[in-house]
Amino acid sequence: QVQVVESGGGSVQAGGSLRLSCVVYGNIFSSCGMGWYRQAPGNMREFVSNISSDGTTAQSDSVKGRFTISRDNAKNTLYLQMNSLKTEDTAVYYCAACVVRRGLGPGDDSYTYWGQGTQVTVSS
Repeated sequence: QVQVVESGGGSVQAGGSLRLSCVVYGNIFSSCGMGWYRQAPGNMREFVSNISSDGTTAQSDSVKGRFTISRDNAKNTLYLQMNSLKTEDTAVYYCAACVVRRGLGPGDDSYTYWGQGTQVTVSS
């Protein structure tokens, strides 16, 4: 059974940094495309960043230059390093595992597994 578990969220002041982690249990990680999404109150879920099984990455324009996605296949873990955080980055961040269908753009992919989310709060 596959489980996706995020951690690393918390509260930080604007300009600060956080690193999110996502562990995938189930011996599938290395072959899976992975992604981070976020959802703020009252908003739809939005794409943040993704990384393919071979390490190719993509980011949304809103986080480009500030957030970095990476993966450690030996640890079955996905990371999101978030620097220069802004109040508008406040959201629940979700890890998505294993692309099941590719969309037109990097944020349009469909994933098989999702984590429960981790809260990130950025204060001014």
